[in-house]
Amino acid sequence: MTVNPLTQLSLAELRRRTSVKWRQYADDVLPLWVAEMDVPLAAPVAEALHDAVGRGDTGYACGTHYAEALGDFAARRWGWSDLPVDRTTLVPDVMLGIVEVLRLLTGPGDAVVVCAPVYPPFYAFVSHADRRVIEAPLGADQRMDTSTLEEAFRRARADGRRAVFLLCNPHNPTGVVHRRDELEAVADLAGRYGVRVVSDEIHAPLVLPGARFTPYLTVAGAEDALAVLSASKAWNLAGLKSALVVAGPQAVADLRRIPEEVSHGPSHLGVIAHTAAFRDGGEWLDRLLVGLDHNRELLGMLLARHAPAIRYHRPEGTYLAWLDCTALGIDSGPVGDEPGVVTDVAGPAKLFLDRGRVALSSGHVFGTGGAGFVRLNFATAPDILTEAVTRMGRAVAEHHATAG
Repeated sequence: MTVNPLTQLSLAELRRRTSVKWRQYADDVLPLWVAEMDVPLAAPVAEALHDAVGRGDTGYACGTHYAEALGDFAARRWGWSDLPVDRTTLVPDVMLGIVEVLRLLTGPGDAVVVCAPVYPPFYAFVSHADRRVIEAPLGADQRMDTSTLEEAFRRARADGRRAVFLLCNPHNPTGVVHRRDELEAVADLAGRYGVRVVSDEIHAPLVLPGARFTPYLTVAGAEDALAVLSASKAWNLAGLKSALVVAGPQAVADLRRIPEEVSHGPSHLGVIAHTAAFRDGGEWLDRLLVGLDHNRELLGMLLARHAPAIRYHRPEGTYLAWLDCTALGIDSGPVGDEPGVVTDVAGPAKLFLDRGRVALSSGHVFGTGGAGFVRLNFATAPDILTEAVTRMGRAVAEHHATAG
């Protein structure tokens, strides 16, 4: 019998967890906000960690096993048969790896282009690294718009300074999985304008039926790009820090300039866990993807029944749903301010929290185009998802009754 990892833990068991998802809010709140999944640890990962702890193998990370496991996984899943182990380096996690790469490719005051709305730490980490964010908003279809991206590249390079395009592939929060032709257009523009591309591919293993992931470094014209990958999101390993930066053939010299001490940041246990996930966690991932696909369909049905005014675009990847609540007639939250931190709650998310006791991510923190939206994490048990959307529907009804 195939076991869905999303149905293995009860709400009572989940509430015993001490991670931020289950400790940020009171016990009567259903937390569907931060990107943590409600799953047990995949057995191959758990066994690798138990074995390491049993041996007292808790020192410093060493070797290329992680990169080799990723290379094998990439060949099996994505047809990326020549992922170069010798063009990889360990970093503590994806965002810290991105920051290190930005320091190599740009200087203080240089521009980093992002496609808004996008993962809030893109703004925070880039700003804290003294780089400027230039937005290239997504189109109405939630996909990258070539003309908008070209204008952003032109602005980023207008004064002759260096610039980077920070690509989110697949895209968070929309769940869009970029097609190869879209990525080819990005590479063409980047080459013409002299913009370097850094691709965040943390959600790459989480592509749902109907879409296919294309690693950016496999696209023609991406030879001077870098990608950052991790098993963190797909196997729920955020607390076990480790990631890999992979360089295109023309970016090897840049990669070699990452300070040696950066490789001390990843946890040795994190490296062990991520290696086991990519090497032996494929069967578990397949069962998870079936469960996520089911929840993706369930969410659409639940919203149609309980909150039909919320517009739902089925995500192609990730376990995140980007919900358009602008038709609800609720204050959309801050507009035009700098994107906030992930725990900022305003607009529809505040209504759902206050009246429905459901915690979602507030859209305004994702940048331009986010006000009036919420991001919902559907990597949970179907009964929890059902209860959450039911509560959201009641919250909307109560709001309208009070306003009327």
